[in-house]
Amino acid sequence: MFNYLIRRLLLMLPTLIGVTAVVFFVMALSPGGIGASLLSTEGALRPEERKAMEAYYKARYGLDRPLPVQYAHWLNHVSPIGLKTAGEGFPSSWKVGFKYPDLGESYSSHRPVSQMIGEAVPITILLELLSLPLIYIIAIWTGIRSARSRGKVLDVGMGFVLLAMFSMPEIWIGMLFIGFLTNHMSYVHWFPSNGLHDVQSDSMLFLPSWSGGFQRGWLLDMAWHLCLPVICLSYGSFAFLSRLQRGALLEALNQDFVRTARAKGLSERVVIYRHAFRNSLMPLITVAARILPALISGAIVIETIFGVPGMGKLAIDSVFSRDRELLMGITLIASLLQLIGYLIGDVAYAVADPRVSYVD
Repeated sequence: MFNYLIRRLLLMLPTLIGVTAVVFFVMALSPGGIGASLLSTEGALRPEERKAMEAYYKARYGLDRPLPVQYAHWLNHVSPIGLKTAGEGFPSSWKVGFKYPDLGESYSSHRPVSQMIGEAVPITILLELLSLPLIYIIAIWTGIRSARSRGKVLDVGMGFVLLAMFSMPEIWIGMLFIGFLTNHMSYVHWFPSNGLHDVQSDSMLFLPSWSGGFQRGWLLDMAWHLCLPVICLSYGSFAFLSRLQRGALLEALNQDFVRTARAKGLSERVVIYRHAFRNSLMPLITVAARILPALISGAIVIETIFGVPGMGKLAIDSVFSRDRELLMGITLIASLLQLIGYLIGDVAYAVADPRVSYVD
C-alpha cells in the first residue's frame, strides 16, 4: 500500500504538467493572445500610446518570448524545486534547489495570485464541506429505504423524483431559485440573491442574539446566504448516488453471506446495516473520488449565479479578463485538489474492504 501511494504521488507531477500545459497554450494561442486582453480596456489610447503600453506589458510579463520559454518560466516559478535567484538567499546568480513557489501577479488586478486564491479557496472548500455530508447522508438514507421497499410505491416514487432531480440542470434551478425565492416584488424573499454576507455584516455579532429583537448574527447570516448555493450544488449528486446505493445494496442482499446471516436468525436491521451495508459502499467510494472534481466544476456555475466569491467565480472572471497568471494558478490548485480526491478514494477502498490490495 505504501509503495502504491508513493507511485501515485510521483504520477501527480506529470499529470499536473500536462494539465497546466494544455491550459497555458490554449490561452496563448487564442485569438488576440494575452496582450490583447491586457489592452482591451485601453481603447481610448492613441496608436503610439497603445504601442508603448503593449511594449511595456510584453517586457513586464515576458510576452515577447517564445511560448515554450514562457511556460518553462511559469513552471519554474510555481515549482518548489528549480532555478533560484540570489535574492532568495543564495550567493551565486542562479542555482537549482528548493525555493518558495510563486504563482505570479494577476494581470488585471495587479495583486499576487496566491493572495487572491487564498481568499477564494476557503469559500469553495466551505461549500464542499457543507455539500458532501448532505449528499451522502441523503443518498445513503434514501438508497437504503428504496432498496428495502423494492417494487413498492415508495421505491417507485423515490425513483421518479430522484431521476427528475438528476435531470434538472444546476444553472436552471439556480435561476429559478433567484427568480422565485429571492424576489422582492413578484414572489417571496426568503433568501438573499447574491454574495456571502449582508452589507451590514461587519457590525453584526458572531452568534445570534435576542437583545432588542432577534439579530441573526454573522454566522447565521452566512448560513442564510449559503442555503441556495449548497442546495444547487448537492441535489444532482445525491439523486445519482441514491440510485447507486439502492442498486449496490440490492446486489449485496443477494449474496450468500447475507442469506447465511438471515438463516442464523439475525434481525433484518442487523443484516442490512451490519453485513450488507458495508459491502454496498464500494460503488459509492468509487464515485466519491469523482464527486470532489464534480463539485469544483459545479461550483464554477453556482458561485457565478449567486455571486459567491469562491474559486469558481474567480475562474470565470480570469477567463473573461484572460488573466493568464490567475487562471494558471487556479488550474494548478484545482487539478491538485482533484488528484488528491482520487488518491483519497483509492485509500478509502482499502479501508472499506481489506480484500483490496495494491501490492504488485
